[in-house]
Amino acid sequence: MSRPHLLYTAWSFPPSRAGGVYRALATVNAFAAAGWDVTVLTVPESVFSGSTGTDAALLQEVDGRVRIVRDEPDVPAFQNDLTRWPWLRARQPELYKLIDLRRDLPRFPEPNYGRWRPRLEAVAERIHREHPVDVAIGTANPHVDFIPGWHLNRRFGVRHVMDYRDAWQLDVFSGRRLITATPDVRRWERRLMASADEMWFVNEAIRSWHAAQHPGESEKMHVVANGFDEYGNPLRVPVRDGREQGLVFGYIGTITPKVPLKSLIQGWARARREEPALAGARLDLRGYLGHFGAGEVETQRLVAEAETDGIRYLGPVAKTAISETYRGFDALVLALGTGRYVTSGKVYEYAATGIPVVSVHDPGNAASDVLRGSPSWVPSRSLSVDDVADALAAGARLARDQTPMAREAAQEWAAGYSRTAQLEPRIAALAPR
Repeated sequence: MSRPHLLYTAWSFPPSRAGGVYRALATVNAFAAAGWDVTVLTVPESVFSGSTGTDAALLQEVDGRVRIVRDEPDVPAFQNDLTRWPWLRARQPELYKLIDLRRDLPRFPEPNYGRWRPRLEAVAERIHREHPVDVAIGTANPHVDFIPGWHLNRRFGVRHVMDYRDAWQLDVFSGRRLITATPDVRRWERRLMASADEMWFVNEAIRSWHAAQHPGESEKMHVVANGFDEYGNPLRVPVRDGREQGLVFGYIGTITPKVPLKSLIQGWARARREEPALAGARLDLRGYLGHFGAGEVETQRLVAEAETDGIRYLGPVAKTAISETYRGFDALVLALGTGRYVTSGKVYEYAATGIPVVSVHDPGNAASDVLRGSPSWVPSRSLSVDDVADALAAGARLARDQTPMAREAAQEWAAGYSRTAQLEPRIAALAPR
């Protein structure tokens, strides 16, 4: 019996360091491990090196059986060599951008990315003719990634899956419909969902919202949580030796304006003054300042001023070195933007370590649903400075007293959130009939 063939379309794929890359990497590797031939349709590496940045080590984590096809999307937003800009773009960028939208919106209702649709269709069809595709999965955003599956379904009856890492119409922070959710976007989403075999969402809150918007398609909607990945070294780290000399708290993740950094810093300073378990403690921040490698000025200022309170910014850490980084922490800080639909992929990785996790986010965030029941979770009642300080103090006491047995119990609790455990049921459901 021949091996089934998956076509997987993803803008963010190794060596990109953008957040969605880990879900894409884990998915294609899981299908390859399950006996599928896998072809990935993505963009050239130069797109990432000139914008969101790269992590070369991630490319080595792609299963060697996976074939990667890179196609140039010709998106101006990622063309940063000014010497190659047209005169109009250099002299009147706003006018150029307005005119340039005509290359996108008539093809697909997504600024910057809509123009990629014709090439995506052509490349997907070529791949299918060379090696017939059994299932096509597109992971968004951008949402034009859904096009190859829809096109192959329409032309050849290929089953396709829409994997939402976020949402096309929903602002996951405010809970309101995005201003970009135009009538064309709504029509296209209905059209794509009608032909899809499955739609995947990262948490139940986002799935439920879409089910309410598209009740006729709700039975095809599934939660496939981001889960945690392990690259070589396990995330089940032991209790750190030397914590009695001073606890080390850690935050790992991109620090964007959505992160409640000011509340965290002020709450940390108060807790460190008042809680004996925090005597001599420090908080290490690891990650990029902003999505595009250039830190926001206000974020940089806050971090610099916090150094006197034992807060250090140590820069990003490669995903392949993440286990060793966690070994140096006694407690973790989960600081997230406010929003009922916000989970963050980092929550699963944090849970997998078994290290005490202090939540510094709105209690209504979907991340609370993930951690509820964990023996190592300490939630903040709110984002007020007093409540954040209380949570950090409680987290310090838990970290100081956590035994190896308690650490193992927390790790066992989190085991079901491995990326593999999340993907296995869906891979089985998509197996050739």
